[in-house]
Amino acid sequence: DLNTNQAALWSGLSMAGGSLVMVVAAPIWGTVADRRGRKPMVLRSMFAAMITASLMAFAATPWQMVTLRMIEGAFTGTVAACAALVASTAPKERMGYALGMIQTAVFVGASIGPFLGGVLADLIGYRLTFMCSALLFAIGALIVLFFVHEVFTPVERGPERGVAAIKASRAWLLTPTLLSMTAVLVLMRFIQMGGRPILPLYIEELGGYSEARAASLAGLAFGLMGLTSAVSSMVLGRRGDRVGHQRILIVCLIASVIAYFPMAAVMSAWQIIVLQGLFGFAIGGLLPSTNAIIAASTPPERRGAVFGFTASAGSMGAFMGPLIGSVLAATMGFRYAFAFLALTLLVTAAGILWVQLSGRLQIGASSRD
Repeated sequence: DLNTNQAALWSGLSMAGGSLVMVVAAPIWGTVADRRGRKPMVLRSMFAAMITASLMAFAATPWQMVTLRMIEGAFTGTVAACAALVASTAPKERMGYALGMIQTAVFVGASIGPFLGGVLADLIGYRLTFMCSALLFAIGALIVLFFVHEVFTPVERGPERGVAAIKASRAWLLTPTLLSMTAVLVLMRFIQMGGRPILPLYIEELGGYSEARAASLAGLAFGLMGLTSAVSSMVLGRRGDRVGHQRILIVCLIASVIAYFPMAAVMSAWQIIVLQGLFGFAIGGLLPSTNAIIAASTPPERRGAVFGFTASAGSMGAFMGPLIGSVLAATMGFRYAFAFLALTLLVTAAGILWVQLSGRLQIGASSRD
């Protein structure tokens, strides 16, 4: 059996392991998507997730779970694959709405998943819960296989190879706009994932709850965050098509700081739940606006590679977040961990806002095209 500190560390390693591998794998799959099609990449990620979730049901040690999470990170990446497919087929004037719907679907799953997973774990155990997850991945893959149609024109490879090819891609990959939006994605993933493995333990310590009760309350917090994010993605994604995605991005970035900063000073689990819901509304507007700006500033034939690059960067944030959050929680306490995450959010968001408001990036018009 593991004590609280050990559980925090293993939980953080489990979440960070898959993200670390995805940092390398995502750009590779993105490039393959531009050459072979985006639909095959969605199918690859769905079936890979089905297989790894099935194997997790038979894990006997924490190291086996971490290893499976790393394998999952190498072959999945469902959200990035779906975003690339939608960004390549949606009309430009409806890009925010289309990407907002993708994020809505993701957040609806995120709101239902923790609650349903907690209920199933109590009723049938963790192993059968993983098998249920595998079944859902299989159903999703079959839906894509039979009901999603893609008209795909492969990208012709240029004469450059190796390092020369990487240098040639800088013209469309390492632009100021793309780097700025990538910073937003890294920040959001870092903050989201930094608190996820330690939040149930924080609630348990805060209110003296049993482990099961703390897990249920944490599931409620994650579920509410997913629900508010889903609503925000749908509403603000469409709104961004009308008023400009840069405006939505700036407002939501400020709102995310305001919602997350009190997290380290809460006195009850219900305060955490409310703050998680407010934070979810902010990031729900951030993600479709960020992705819409990325799509608007990227050549259509290169969007697979670009979304692979941004997924890789976001995975780095998802890797560092739980690792740092878990280590700080285990060594200094849960409040210090959330205080560090909040300070990171504040400083980084301030830098991004300074760049945006100083007019250094001319992305407002492109995000409305």
